[in-house]
Amino acid sequence: MAEPFTTEPCAAEPATAEQATAEPATAEPFASEPFLARTSWAVRSWWLCARMWMRSMMAYRASFLLNLVASLVTHSLDFVVLVIMFEHTDRLGGWSLPEIAFLYATATFSLGMANLLVGSADGLGVRIMSGSLDTMLIRPAPALSQLCAERFSLRRLGRPLQALMVLAWSLAALDVRWTWDRVLLVPVLLVCGSVIFGAIYVGGATVQFWWGESKEIQNSFTYGGATLLHYPPTIFAKELVAGVVFGVPLAFVNWLPSLRILDRPDPLGLPTAFQYASPVAAALCVAAAGAAWRAGLRAYRGTGS
Repeated sequence: MAEPFTTEPCAAEPATAEQATAEPATAEPFASEPFLARTSWAVRSWWLCARMWMRSMMAYRASFLLNLVASLVTHSLDFVVLVIMFEHTDRLGGWSLPEIAFLYATATFSLGMANLLVGSADGLGVRIMSGSLDTMLIRPAPALSQLCAERFSLRRLGRPLQALMVLAWSLAALDVRWTWDRVLLVPVLLVCGSVIFGAIYVGGATVQFWWGESKEIQNSFTYGGATLLHYPPTIFAKELVAGVVFGVPLAFVNWLPSLRILDRPDPLGLPTAFQYASPVAAALCVAAAGAAWRAGLRAYRGTGS
């Protein structure tokens, strides 16, 4: 008879007496390997762990479909609020409904994909307090990959799917002259925005190495940041706009690329190069999040459990 399927990803072998009493390692396995080899192994480890959770979820397909539909409907209510707002005005900060729908869709899609792929990283604080992070550290797979794939749920697809529907409508309704660079900026914006939010998820999670379970700080930059990006930069103070350009680079998720795509003036008067700089901002965010994660691992002292 086949062994029953387990939903615990990347299960480790029971520890020996010597392993149980030793302090767990705080360095990632294979740290001496080349960068591309480490990256490939990290992605593969994430996929193996996530696939286990997907297999578990697909055992109850009717429940999965109902939850996905419920997620689609729930997230659609945010856009309904914007539509109702435009029943009382033609413009918001000088922007039309299709233009704001474009902002809404790109920000929501980026947040949704980041939440789907690495959103479980915010559970780091619980792992630290329970001592179960030590278990991840002694497995032959990157701890960050395991953490991000923890309880991976396809139900989170509801947010990005709903965003794609709004994006399709906005692109059809926009009065824009589509040049080659504007066409290319749309997929670049979606990918880089997802990477930026993903880096914020990971970077915010690492704060919990020092402050314990403090994921609400992270949520203020992820969910709060996405809500900010639903609206045009022209309705906010220039100091706030500058803060999300040169501080936490949320403006590179959609504000700055959208200025070029929608042919809008920059409220800060920045060089045009900033409107194409989302890949640079995404790379810097990933580097910063990676450095923060490694610093957190070095500072972590396990429970020995």
